[in-house]
Amino acid sequence: MIELYYGSGACSLVPHVGLEAIRAATGEAFEPRPLKLHKGEQRSPEYLELNPLGLVPLLVVDGKPLSQILAICDYLDRRYPQAGLLPADPWQRAQAMSTFAWMNNTVHPTFTHIFRSQNFAAGEAAQAEVRQIAQGMFRGHLERIQGMTEKAAPFLLGEKLSFIDAYALVFLRWGGLAGIDPASLPTYKAYVDRLAAVPAVAAAIAREGIKLDTYQKK
Repeated sequence: MIELYYGSGACSLVPHVGLEAIRAATGEAFEPRPLKLHKGEQRSPEYLELNPLGLVPLLVVDGKPLSQILAICDYLDRRYPQAGLLPADPWQRAQAMSTFAWMNNTVHPTFTHIFRSQNFAAGEAAQAEVRQIAQGMFRGHLERIQGMTEKAAPFLLGEKLSFIDAYALVFLRWGGLAGIDPASLPTYKAYVDRLAAVPAVAAAIAREGIKLDTYQKK
């Protein structure tokens, strides 16, 4: 049995989309295990026993936990290659993993500096400076992804939906939370709107109860 612990709107949407795509391709079901991150359920003793880091996503396979998004997605692709969530060709797969790793180790932590600036500076003035710098950096990352979406055919890796597409969707949503109007990234926004209509993506979005546009004008 496969279980996915996730938080609505978190990066765990990436394997969530992947598992829906796997279900569509193979008929293999999974058990969704939602955690209310705003209520701290990821810090409960029961969850910490599975994942001492207290983070999502967490994949549990026959009772065995696996954390970290890159490891989870790599495992899912290797177990269910018929879903085509990463390229089969070794060079193309390596290129895809390079982009995936950049998203995970650069784009994602930049947003963390915006959303949790208190973890990186003491005092409101210092935290505001951290947020301002990180927002500019995050905008730059989104513009780079927009450049990728301009070549989407129709997905970032070609004809098949991938984990990288799902991560790109997550980042544009987060951009709205960071005060970045998605309308200012029109090609990216159009791509995400198309992506959200893909059945596997739509199913994960519906289960998590999230909206794509999180931007609020001040």
